[in-house]
Amino acid sequence: MKKEKTTIVVAGVLIGVISAMLVFFGNPANMGFCIACFLRDTTGALGLHSAAAVQYIRPEIIGLVLGACIVSLITKEFRPRGGSAPVTRFTLGAFVMIGCLMFLGCPFRMILRLAGGDGNAIFGLVGFAAGILTGTFFLKKGYTLKRSYKMPKLEGAVYPAFQIVLLILLVAAPAFIHFTEPEGGPGAKHAAILISLAAGVIVGILAQRTRLCMVGGIRDAVLFGEYKLLFGFVAILVSALIMNVALGFFHPGFVGQPIAHTDGLWNALGMYLAGFGRILLGGCPMRQLILSGEGNTDSVVTVLGLMAGAAFAHNFGLASSADGPTANGKIAVVIGIVVVAAIAVINSMRKEEA
Repeated sequence: MKKEKTTIVVAGVLIGVISAMLVFFGNPANMGFCIACFLRDTTGALGLHSAAAVQYIRPEIIGLVLGACIVSLITKEFRPRGGSAPVTRFTLGAFVMIGCLMFLGCPFRMILRLAGGDGNAIFGLVGFAAGILTGTFFLKKGYTLKRSYKMPKLEGAVYPAFQIVLLILLVAAPAFIHFTEPEGGPGAKHAAILISLAAGVIVGILAQRTRLCMVGGIRDAVLFGEYKLLFGFVAILVSALIMNVALGFFHPGFVGQPIAHTDGLWNALGMYLAGFGRILLGGCPMRQLILSGEGNTDSVVTVLGLMAGAAFAHNFGLASSADGPTANGKIAVVIGIVVVAAIAVINSMRKEEA
């Protein structure tokens, strides 16, 4: 157990360092890694939304999936499974993304925003923890999306293969792939392809081996008194903070933070929705990508839901900006909380009926 905790902490330290270095090499400030933002950018690059400021196929996402896939094949942990409430998972994924884009970041970026001195992320952290605690209440009541089933290996290989196609499209840059114009927004800020891809592969391998997941960390702490996964995210925070200070990226405060807004209530509510939805899905966006690399088609459906949520958010004015949340975004978050709560109640009742 002690060795396992040490491994998780070391992995967290490395991930924090890598995240800060990605900013040094060109990624947006306080966004060395952001699964929600990077899926959003990739969605835009494929033309599924028209927000020109956030369109770029992010190699970090490709690397995460391929890194997890490669190491799971080596360790014989590539076990395709799926068929557990796909429509529900897709719906939850979409609303989780809407919550993330209200806050402007996933749990990973929330930690990196804190490490960069962004005080607005504190409100997100409070809301996120509250959402996970709400979801944990339903887990204790018997919430379940039922079992998954063994799938053919070819089925599990489709999504990793799709990542290779995306990499080819990124390098080839055909006319039908959209790229943010230079200085046109966050999508134009990125490290070199090889650097981003290598970073993604390394983090994918580390996350696959350690099962890093902030949602799982808080859930395990509440349900079982087990804190090892949380240690990993504390390590990410500390190492990224030290790197940010060393590189001159640490700027404490609330106002003027990069790709962030100062509306504390909606930062909290956005991450409340995200935390609530993620606990019902069984993991954060990074964990879903890692499981996708292991052949889990339920996680693939969840990731597709996240991408659909990103497209919907930017096509219908739900995503926040530095100016703050939109009216449409606030309505969508409230609807999302209601829908996620209904899913939690219904799937807890089914367990009791069974």
